[in-house]
Amino acid sequence: MATQLTSSHKFIRLVCTMIFPMLFLWGLCAPPVGVLLFFLIRMWFQRQAAKQRPHLRQRGKDGKHPVVVGFFHPYCNAGGGGERVLWCAIRALQERYTFVRCVVYTGDANVTGEEIIRKAKQRFNIAIEKPVEFVFLKKRYLVEASTYPYFTLLGQSIGSMILGWEALTSVVPDVYIDSMGYAFTVPLFKFLAKCRVACYVHYPTISTDMLSRVAERRETYNNPGFVARNPILSRLKIVYYSLFAYVYGVMGARCHVVMVNSTWTQGHILHLWRVPNRTSIVYPPCDTKEFLKLPLNSDNDVKSKVIVSVAQFRPEKDHPLQVKAFAELLRRFTPEEQMSIRLELIGSCRNKDDADRVDALRELCESLKIRENVDFLLNVSFDDLKAHLNAATVGLHTMWNEHFGIGVVECMAAGTVIVAHDSGGPKLDIVVPYQGKTTGYLASDIEGYANAMESVLKMSHEDRTEMCINARASVERFSEQEFDDSFLNATEPLFR
Repeated sequence: MATQLTSSHKFIRLVCTMIFPMLFLWGLCAPPVGVLLFFLIRMWFQRQAAKQRPHLRQRGKDGKHPVVVGFFHPYCNAGGGGERVLWCAIRALQERYTFVRCVVYTGDANVTGEEIIRKAKQRFNIAIEKPVEFVFLKKRYLVEASTYPYFTLLGQSIGSMILGWEALTSVVPDVYIDSMGYAFTVPLFKFLAKCRVACYVHYPTISTDMLSRVAERRETYNNPGFVARNPILSRLKIVYYSLFAYVYGVMGARCHVVMVNSTWTQGHILHLWRVPNRTSIVYPPCDTKEFLKLPLNSDNDVKSKVIVSVAQFRPEKDHPLQVKAFAELLRRFTPEEQMSIRLELIGSCRNKDDADRVDALRELCESLKIRENVDFLLNVSFDDLKAHLNAATVGLHTMWNEHFGIGVVECMAAGTVIVAHDSGGPKLDIVVPYQGKTTGYLASDIEGYANAMESVLKMSHEDRTEMCINARASVERFSEQEFDDSFLNATEPLFR
């Protein structure tokens, strides 16, 4: 009985949180009522802004009126590449503008703000010297993919609007930056709170590549087999994706400033959002300076045995491909040689789904009889990450159409020979010839990855060192300083 009451209370609270967003959408459909409702809500938000956390609105020692900048980042404590972008962006704004007050909307309610800042320093070596305000959101489950077994994109997008409403009613910022890719939150902040709005797009919520895979009826993590095998369901899904892509474009185009992290992402966003005059590439920050300090390991006998992967344990990272390719690689060596070849999977787990994927990977290793050759290194510190990369020969990356690939850059800067997926950011921006010389390998299937890794392991020490030196020189364009300059230039119109 108690369980039923608890479930009922949760449902009632969920319905209540949806009232204002639904009224807003309904108002848009009924123009006279919508106009009145729109202005009433806007007036209410303007009054709320002055009352919420009044210390944020106090003038600084320089006498300038503060500008509150809100970053919408529900997983700010996840420890991935997107979080590096967040903390570098905050640090850059705080160093440039004395009047900026930064607020982070996060769903990481199980930790304190101090712990989040401490982890940013530990994981990324990023020190945040000035105060950051945190708004801990209670409804992050509404943007979890697991909440929506079907129509996941639509469910997460509507859920992000509800979560955005919770954020907006907690603190009304002057400038709103969506730093995780929730474009459906942009109109709420722009039109209801009169915020100047920007977004940093790591990966488009939907892309023409996704439509192509459904049209080709290929089974993937986001196109289950029962849909791929059914022509009617595949056709309906194409219609659903096409309609969603249109609405996604309308939402994203409301931004005053659009930043994308790679050439690949830029192409898709320009196609969907159609605001080229407001869109610019801002390569994500990679701590190349720290990795470039690492010496190139000259011990060929030890270094050539370790293959390392750096990626969050998300489905799109395709860790199973890494494990299967590694198993194929081992078959090409004698049992004695196999004992000295290891695969290290380094990454962070955001939630139970990620942890379950790690367990599934362990079981896959067991079934392929390579468990003793694979190490799972979860949530490692920055110092440990450097040590593991410096001790490796091969850097492994398998995500199809990776938007950019910070892990790829880190591997190259640390002195490993990268074997990355032949698509997306790695193909277009990172693993490209530099001064006419090769910087790494690209592959797309088990055989291709096994061939590339075998080539690296059997390469002469001199040839491998030459490739590593060239790759290191090529990634200096992805430094934190380059990001700071590009980010500040792109966002300057928001502070005029």
